[in-house]
Amino acid sequence: MTPQWDDLRVFLAVARDESLSKAAARLKIDPATVGRRVARLEDAYATPLFQKSQAGYALTDMGQRLMVHALRAEQSMEMAAEEMSGTTGGLTGQIRIGAPDGAANFLLPQVCAQIGEENPELEIQIVALPRLISLSKREADFVVAVSPPTAGRLMVQKIADYHLSLAGSEEYLAKYEPIQSVRDLQNHRIVGYIPDMIFDKELDYLKEIGLEKPNLGSNSVSVQMNWVRQGGGLGIVHDFALPSVPGVKRILQEQVSLSRAFYLVRHEDDKRLERLNRFAEALCNGLRKEVMRLEALT
Repeated sequence: MTPQWDDLRVFLAVARDESLSKAAARLKIDPATVGRRVARLEDAYATPLFQKSQAGYALTDMGQRLMVHALRAEQSMEMAAEEMSGTTGGLTGQIRIGAPDGAANFLLPQVCAQIGEENPELEIQIVALPRLISLSKREADFVVAVSPPTAGRLMVQKIADYHLSLAGSEEYLAKYEPIQSVRDLQNHRIVGYIPDMIFDKELDYLKEIGLEKPNLGSNSVSVQMNWVRQGGGLGIVHDFALPSVPGVKRILQEQVSLSRAFYLVRHEDDKRLERLNRFAEALCNGLRKEVMRLEALT
């Protein structure tokens, strides 16, 4: 049997969302219709494509095999649409970016707003998740990562270096004797990541400066920043985020200064899509300029 593209489109939505109802919402059709389309494919191939459970729909081995071909079909459809519509005008359609919440909160909104203003027909979505985001399942078109992946059919380009510092609120610092060295931190409350929820080793900032675990922990950068801002303790913060939190100042700058980098990660199959190439260039240029602008203000 040669599957119809419409059925493969439904199959891809279920595979990505692991749910009939979520796939139906994505496709704007009835969940019962989604179920019938999946059943039709399974009947045609005489094999289950999903393992159904209370947790949702997980791909079987045969489903994984079909996924490869369905993604290629999707790429072909996108390339055909792009070629027929031309690429000389503004960017259109939907583009989804996955990013750690430091970038998602303090960089991507203004950068993407500018890209959106220049391309009014473009819909941009930012997925801020404190975990790795799957490009193979098409959870996003792009991922901004803090370390380059080493496996998978992926394209990786470095966006920019950025810096982090130890900081505290002026109110908190006024309560204590001046902090002269990293050893003095043992007498202070520390804000940071929950150790067993650090999804990338590059985020283990406290270990790098010799601290074991935070007194106040969260998997969210914005929560950590609010703790620091409200005087809960001292924490490692992004220099590019400091202009948005007046009253928070860096300390021990000569002893504690961390450097990291952002990388843009894409699926290799997307390299022939001019629309995504153009967006990638605009995004990288915008992020580089914004990191430099904000860090210059600190």
